[in-house]
Amino acid sequence: MAVEKKFVQDGYVKASMDEYFAKQLSRAGYGGMDINRTPMGTQITVYAEKPGMVIGKAGKVIRKLTRDVDRLYDLDNPQIDAQEVKRPELNAQMMASRLASSIERGWYFRKAGHNTMRAVMNAGALGCEIVISGKLTGSRSRVEKMVNGYIKHAGKPVDDIVDDGFAVAVKKLGTLGCKVRIIHPDAVLPDSYRLKNAEELGSLVSTPVEEEKSAGIEELVEVEAKGEVAEAEGAVVEEAAKAEAETVEETVEEVAVSEVEADVITGESVTEEGEERREVNGVWQHKHGGHDYWHPTGRMHREG
Repeated sequence: MAVEKKFVQDGYVKASMDEYFAKQLSRAGYGGMDINRTPMGTQITVYAEKPGMVIGKAGKVIRKLTRDVDRLYDLDNPQIDAQEVKRPELNAQMMASRLASSIERGWYFRKAGHNTMRAVMNAGALGCEIVISGKLTGSRSRVEKMVNGYIKHAGKPVDDIVDDGFAVAVKKLGTLGCKVRIIHPDAVLPDSYRLKNAEELGSLVSTPVEEEKSAGIEELVEVEAKGEVAEAEGAVVEEAAKAEAETVEETVEEVAVSEVEADVITGESVTEEGEERREVNGVWQHKHGGHDYWHPTGRMHREG
């Protein structure tokens, strides 16, 4: 048999066997199955809400299921094992069967769907989707969808984290298909992330320079908290202003001295009738009572 045909045959056997168990173990709360092929034979694990009903009295039911599976599907030494489902609210197949049973008992489909979704989300599921299709209210078929939480519809995460379940509700006007999809609480979402805290990162090894910088920053923070930084900054500004003023005064004095030294006094000062005269750079200057500074002799004086 070619590889492609073998894959198709294995998928058909699994789907057909799942339908068979769902029909035979409906009263036991059937919740799905797994097939594991080993060198010793084929191990079939059946999940049920009531595993005692799967086994039966003295193992009568499970022996009958083993014979039927061996006869119908031609498996190599099949062995059936029954496992109990601890939380039925997180099993998609069980919730689909409960939803279909509720609708068959006469519940309104929307009320039954919301009750099922509420039970699933209260159990801690990350997301749930319920799809009911068929003759819901009128003579024509339609689809009603209910979604809550986070759900995936495409890609590899659908096969990894989404649990599917399907059941059929038979009513007088026709059959209704009930599909339930659940994402379990422990599922790892493909777009989820978490920030690590300081304890997880551990203590970082710092160099002495970094330690000194950190110590200086801590001291600065403490001083700022006490209000001493503003006072220190004010004192520094005042000292800078004083130093600048002293520098300006020294510069002015030096300029004045240089200007005086630039003038060459060629003659001696002479005093006549309350007037002092001198010759500077070939120009006679005088100073008298009306003007208390040196100025050229030929200058015209205006009386105030």
